Amino acid sequence: MNVLLVDAEGPVTCRDPWQHLKARPGDRWDNPGAEDKHCHLMVQTMEAWLIADPRKLQEYYGSGFREQSLPKSLDVEQVPKATLLQTLEQATRNTKKGTYHKTRHAAHILELIRPEEVQRKARFCKRLFETLATEIDTM
Repeated sequence: MNVLLVDAEGPVTCRDPWQHLKARPGDRWDNPGAEDKHCHLMVQTMEAWLIADPRKLQEYYGSGFREQSLPKSLDVEQVPKATLLQTLEQATRNTKKGTYHKTRHAAHILELIRPEEVQRKARFCKRLFETLATEIDTM
């Protein structure tokens, strides 16, 4: 099964990811004929998934990590992209690993974060995991 997983780059106001990608200025993506289950969004960006599990961020960054800098939202997908990046930078600025950097840190953090924590705070992540589970079960 092929799946497209893309940053929404902003708030999502519709249930259908293809609608969001078509309506978003700068994207205007047409559905190439794929089913809805093949398109998934990271809302608003991947960093929302990272802040959903502050305990694992603390574990990764260690001493100097400032969890109190992170948004306390129970719905991380509502946190604006700029806020996500700014607060991650603030929280990590004084750590040995240095300020959060997407290409240097994100993949390692994604290995650590707990999927159940992210799904609890991110409905589009939950949709992705439920879709994958259903598809695997039917194979």
